[in-house]
Amino acid sequence: MPTALVTGASGGIGRELSLILSGNGYDIIAVARSKDALDSLASDIRSRHGREVRVIPCDLSAPGAAREMCSGIGTVDILVNNAGFGDYGPFADCDPDKQMRMIDLNVRALTDITRALLPGMVERGNGRIMNVASVAAFEPGPLMSVYYATKAYVLSFSEAIQEELRGTGVTVTALCPGPTNTGFASAAGATGSNLFKEAAGADVKKVAAYGYRCMMHGKPVAVCGLSFKFLTFCVRLLPRGATRRMVHYIQGKTKN
Repeated sequence: MPTALVTGASGGIGRELSLILSGNGYDIIAVARSKDALDSLASDIRSRHGREVRVIPCDLSAPGAAREMCSGIGTVDILVNNAGFGDYGPFADCDPDKQMRMIDLNVRALTDITRALLPGMVERGNGRIMNVASVAAFEPGPLMSVYYATKAYVLSFSEAIQEELRGTGVTVTALCPGPTNTGFASAAGATGSNLFKEAAGADVKKVAAYGYRCMMHGKPVAVCGLSFKFLTFCVRLLPRGATRRMVHYIQGKTKN
């Protein structure tokens, strides 16, 4: 049976993609920190779609965890690297350990998992990878500097290996959503920023469905929503200084 591995599968975009994939005939390997949330997902998938689900509770930000997780999991036809988190505030004031865990999860774990599973896909001549980036990948992000930088890595990395894989039967898609109705802003401590106060978060089911369609069509970069497509186009035309100041304002908190 075709199998999809989804990291960050316990909630948000990862959970919805797991449900979509299982509904389209894939068995699921679901990876996240929370065993209870993964068990709930597995129960939903089995009752709705009758697919097999393997639950792997794992903190992928821990040293060596991603490579260990990949050992012995067998054939994976679709890889969704969704696990990640952000942090809000001036870089000099942020918890340095949290910032490094963010890099380890958003960058290193994604890279390790891709490296572990990609050769098998290439050998079989078939496979799809989705790396969840963000519209944040297109510009520097004052007040969320490390998060924006990690997503820039995800976008650049995904586009580069997609080009390397041309003609192999394996495709890579960087999904770039804007603010989405998940627990991301709360976990990042960013609910008070102008961005999350003013922007209407996208529906997570629609974002996941859009990402799935783009992945199955082999689209290299998938930016969700017309307004964000326009924004990412405009960013390419603006001077870098103007972009930095604009994002800084948007990320800031309105004074009462």
